[in-house]
Amino acid sequence: MTPKEEFISIYKENIKREGADKLLEYLEKSDFFTAPSSTRYHGSYEGGLVQHSVNVYHCLKDYLSRPRTRELYGMDYSDETIALVSLLHDVCKINFYTVEMRNKKNEETGQWEKVPYFAINDTLPYGHGEKSVYILSGFFYGDNRLTREEAFAIRYHMGFSGVEDKNTIGRALEMYPLALALNVADMEASYYLEGSNKKM
Repeated sequence: MTPKEEFISIYKENIKREGADKLLEYLEKSDFFTAPSSTRYHGSYEGGLVQHSVNVYHCLKDYLSRPRTRELYGMDYSDETIALVSLLHDVCKINFYTVEMRNKKNEETGQWEKVPYFAINDTLPYGHGEKSVYILSGFFYGDNRLTREEAFAIRYHMGFSGVEDKNTIGRALEMYPLALALNVADMEASYYLEGSNKKM
């Protein structure tokens, strides 16, 4: 099963709220399934974003299934919530990357060659986590909108890697345990499953 097939299977099995079908159509028309997850770190290859999203889903599901985690958090999250926040936390990266060319020295021949690389071209400069929440709010609204905890989890999934005030981040992670859990899953997927030198 390809990462795209796995993503769609998990998505359709778990995310049932109104707007989910239209969002999936939007994802398929966008570059979500072909985009990298970063320019040169984790998932910096075509399809890296969807692979990362699936990895975060598995890491979050595993993390929240641990008895100690459930005891600490004092609650269980629905399968829909787990799938939604993990699979969709990085929709902010849709139409975010472009392919450009640069010169690179071929170590074998000593010749300079033009090679493609991913560059950032942010056509909707609205931040990171907040942009994902903004995009999702266009599909999930009214009675089907993101819960406050889902919105905060996606908004603060970068944890202390984010650029905002550290006190604000700490308070959000303290108030909304799902935000902390998603941050842990995102870091685990980014640094341990993917890393800068790994291609899935």
